Amino acid sequence: MPNSYDNSLNPFFAPQGIAVVGASQNPTKLGYGLARNLIQSNFQGAVHFINPKGGHLFGNPIYCNIADAPAPIDLAMILIPASAVPRALRDCGERGIRAAIIASGGFRETGKYGAELESECLKIAEHFNMRLLGPNCIGLLDTHLPLDATFLPPPGPLPGEVAFISHSGAICAAVIDWARGQGFGLSRLVSLGNQVDVNETDVLAPVAADRFTRVLTLYLEAVSDGRKFVSIARQLTRQKPIIAIKVGRYAGGQRAVESHTGAMAGQESAFNAAFRRAGVIRADTSEEMFDWARALAWCKPPNGRAIAVLTNAGGPGVTAADAIEAYQLRLTSFSNHTRHSLRDILPAAASLHNPVDMLATASPEQYARCLAVLLDDAGVDAVMVILPPPPMHTAGAVAKALIPVIHDTNKPVIIALMGEKLIQEAVEHFRAAQIPEYRFPERAASALAVLAERTEYLQLDLDPPAECCQVERERVAALLAESQPGALETTMLAKILGAYGITAAPSELATSPESAIQQAGLLGFPVALKIASPDILHKSDIGGVLLNLKNSQAVAEGYEKIMANAKRARPEASLRGIHVQKMLNHGQEIIIGALQDPQFGPMVMFGSGGVEVEKLGDVAFALAPVSRQEVSYLLDKTWAGKRLYGYRHLPPADRETVLDVILRLGQLAADFPQIMEIEINPLQVMPKNEGVFAIDVRGSLQ
Repeated sequence: MPNSYDNSLNPFFAPQGIAVVGASQNPTKLGYGLARNLIQSNFQGAVHFINPKGGHLFGNPIYCNIADAPAPIDLAMILIPASAVPRALRDCGERGIRAAIIASGGFRETGKYGAELESECLKIAEHFNMRLLGPNCIGLLDTHLPLDATFLPPPGPLPGEVAFISHSGAICAAVIDWARGQGFGLSRLVSLGNQVDVNETDVLAPVAADRFTRVLTLYLEAVSDGRKFVSIARQLTRQKPIIAIKVGRYAGGQRAVESHTGAMAGQESAFNAAFRRAGVIRADTSEEMFDWARALAWCKPPNGRAIAVLTNAGGPGVTAADAIEAYQLRLTSFSNHTRHSLRDILPAAASLHNPVDMLATASPEQYARCLAVLLDDAGVDAVMVILPPPPMHTAGAVAKALIPVIHDTNKPVIIALMGEKLIQEAVEHFRAAQIPEYRFPERAASALAVLAERTEYLQLDLDPPAECCQVERERVAALLAESQPGALETTMLAKILGAYGITAAPSELATSPESAIQQAGLLGFPVALKIASPDILHKSDIGGVLLNLKNSQAVAEGYEKIMANAKRARPEASLRGIHVQKMLNHGQEIIIGALQDPQFGPMVMFGSGGVEVEKLGDVAFALAPVSRQEVSYLLDKTWAGKRLYGYRHLPPADRETVLDVILRLGQLAADFPQIMEIEINPLQVMPKNEGVFAIDVRGSLQ
């Protein structure tokens, strides 16, 4: 675990003394709540209260200004009106304090004046070399230090192993209360607020370095520095799991673009690609995130995806079987020895196959003995135990019998504890024993799946992004220096791709029907004709493409038809002529593209090509430059990639060359960020060992 991080953050996580600027004697004020929590959390460092009114609070003096408070103070908690915060920060800076949490609201979130105040605070902090958390946050806490530097109402969270980092203060308050109700604890909690200085990436390493933290959970609204986030998270996730929920996924305002790549790349594709590169597990809901966090904190990862199910009823067992398959797990087959051992324990009517149905009469002893047998089977990687309220025994008694067996194994056991009132005793027993329990088999299967994903991630030999060979960067730099911002011409794009070893289908520009016939004769029939215009990106939409023209007459007529269509549909467009291109009538059509994402930088895209690419939605993205491992993921995730192995009448295609082309396109996007978008649709993939050809290319330069 990397334990070196920005030392300027140390006062936030290991303060020697804290000054509460805005401490209040009024129990209805947030400054009172903050002071109360600091005292009641039994923080072992110095605590000093600051308020111009003076007095005493919780047996401690209230100093009229921070200069009067005795040492040590290395962290200031500021909870006063926003307009007074800049003055308080100057006082802290002059006192030598180098870290402050601004819990006050009334800054950027309120409008222009608040944004100006926030900017002033940052300038003051920079002048004094001070780090700021917030403003508009609830603070932070550490249940093991212990430290509660928040103003939230008690009780605080239970001590635990799950850290929570959040852009939302309100979510923090809800999570603390919910976690206590769910019976799991938190190690550290950090509310980031407006992030005028310290952001989500800054706190990853210090939170992960905490010895009590086993899992990091993140509530994200955005990422401040995408590439830095990925770099740091990638280092940390090999040691401790990171789970994130990214909100705002369906917000409007997607960048208006004309290419398929840009239209489909949206914020969500970028985050998915970034999380995958970093090893961050993405949850869809808050409940899912903490379901997974409990399992990852309390269970060892399994060796594989083979699951056994133990239940006392058939219906829940079938539900579990469906859920296991839905999460790409599998019900394992038991060995003969396992089945014989189960037969010795259970009545004749019980099912000895997976799921094991012990029948409603199953006793606590039978639950425990059967679980031990399943765990002893070498073909079982993990077990889901389903426990509806037993008719002949109490759920609590079953739980007490199971716990020693679960603690005695290295394989994960997840409990589907179905019910409410009749299972409460069992709930308390499992939670005290740190055994994850969920109300229904679907949630239990989800937790088992994330444990299996963790195993697979740790087994990956993470390839570094591939550095392409035999590329001509200097040539591309010269070509781009000659180009103007906006759409790049087809001939220019062909030269750029060629410099990176990506071959375009043979094509020539014709400026008259006669020259089109001549070019077609040189290329060889049949040919395709395509309008040549920097202003028309989607050529087929305006009748600007004709395919499979087999003779000179068809070419001449086609030339006139395309030009007429273009003038009628786009009279303002600049028409350079017609591209005559050699037809390639065999192979498979795919799309590949690259673009610059505003948060995460260059990305590549791969998927099913042709005119219906957006309708099909069969695409996947990765950050660029990419590794061979990541490109293989793109191919295996999409139907277009799977089809390259061969499908029905289609022979196996040249998959290796496709992989190489994506590597090269990713390198091009990383080398030249001024290329905003570049797309090949379709890329014609020939049969195995016959290569690929870029049929239609579009791109733009900023």
